[in-house]
Amino acid sequence: MKRTLGVCYYPEHWPEAQWHEDAARMARLGLTWVRIGEFAWSRMEPEPGRYDWDWLDRAIDTLAARGLKVVLGTPTATPPRWMLDRHPDMLAVDAEGRVRGFGSRRHYDFSHQGYRADCAKIVTALAERYGRNPHVAAWQTDNEYACHATTLSYSEAAKTAFQDWLAQKYQSPDALNRAWGNVFWSMEYSDFRAIGLPNLSVTEPNPSHVMDFRRFASDEVVSFNRLQTDIIRKHSDAPIAHNFMGAVTEFDHWAVGADLD
Repeated sequence: MKRTLGVCYYPEHWPEAQWHEDAARMARLGLTWVRIGEFAWSRMEPEPGRYDWDWLDRAIDTLAARGLKVVLGTPTATPPRWMLDRHPDMLAVDAEGRVRGFGSRRHYDFSHQGYRADCAKIVTALAERYGRNPHVAAWQTDNEYACHATTLSYSEAAKTAFQDWLAQKYQSPDALNRAWGNVFWSMEYSDFRAIGLPNLSVTEPNPSHVMDFRRFASDEVVSFNRLQTDIIRKHSDAPIAHNFMGAVTEFDHWAVGADLD
């Protein structure tokens, strides 16, 4: 089996005049794959609905001219600053109730439906543009799910989605009460909308509540990833992957992997 070696490259960081030299060096070193694009949302879509693909077209062509195959990443791990003007409540909230703000990466809540809708738009635009490009040999969804402890969020969006998840799983509050043992400490519920998130309680929350919240959070990652793979496959036959972080246990890697190649 022939060995392959790849590298991550960020053309948006470098003067375009340098791209040709960088691609030539990669080829001389025996590299065959180059991943690009996964952090470049602000360059792909400088303002809502206005896409700029010219620079990315040229970057892909430059790499391809040296025989390099491109893995194109969806940029959803790095929503641009203007996104917060559209969705001020899209940021995740930590267990202490603090909003995790803009200024690094992964600043989004998996459960925020407005953010998911905007992710669907950028992934659709990207897949329509490059889905049949012969130089795009593979895709990567997002980047490093759960990195920086970003799976669990205690936001209003997460609470609403969790309540819906519980209603689907248990069908009735009585069934949930029995499964969780909520007769203990009079923790019984009569309405799914009364169920909050398992943080900021006086003492340790019900372990069953915590476990279901973690199962829900894992399912949110799975469905967020599936949203992207479903879109990409409408426009491309190239394989789709994700760069998992091995030590992360906040979501089911196998379930996410079932939608990948």
